Amino acid sequence: MTTADWAEVDHYLVETLVGDGDSETLRANAAAGLPAIDVSPPQGKFLYLIAKSVRARRVLEVGTLGGYSTTWLARAVGKSGQVVTLEYEPKHAEVARVNLERAGVGERVDIRVGAALDSLPVLAEEQPEPFDVVFIDADKVNNANYVRWALRLTRPGSVIIVDNVVRNGAIADADSTDVAVRASREVIELIAAEPRLDGTVLQTVGGKGWDGFAYAVVLGEDD
Repeated sequence: MTTADWAEVDHYLVETLVGDGDSETLRANAAAGLPAIDVSPPQGKFLYLIAKSVRARRVLEVGTLGGYSTTWLARAVGKSGQVVTLEYEPKHAEVARVNLERAGVGERVDIRVGAALDSLPVLAEEQPEPFDVVFIDADKVNNANYVRWALRLTRPGSVIIVDNVVRNGAIADADSTDVAVRASREVIELIAAEPRLDGTVLQTVGGKGWDGFAYAVVLGEDD
């Protein structure tokens, strides 16, 4: 099997299950020169379904890019819900705002521009209601820090998802010097050691290659 085969399966899944309603966002991102690192359409639909499954009304996203995954999450929370999304690059945030407005979900999304590790303490000081879902898809070296902040901003039963942790299988290499691989191992080991979390990692293949995501649930005292 090759990446081309996996992409063909993705194409079939989009045609039959996912739909093509957000392809304009991907085209707009490409036209604006944003890196093509959005989640794939099937992955976007999966995020949507996770948020719907836990009846999420508040979602925190670390890493907006052009707002493709943000749009899926904003649709999941409904008209009364909110997505707070953190983006380092002002240009990316501006592209995302346009995309979200065109998708009809702009009023549900609060885009905060700046380094996430600067924005997260400000957000915590606001003492917001806990987030039901946290999706982390930003600079990989800070994944463990983002999970620690997610724990402060969630509740028992909340879901934390960290994207791109498998790194083409490189996470199996304990001697890797790649900073993203080392960060992926760090966040997986953090989830394993943290008594307030229970999690796993699912490997994925598709048009974007071989990767995977960490999925963790915040535990309560009775769990």
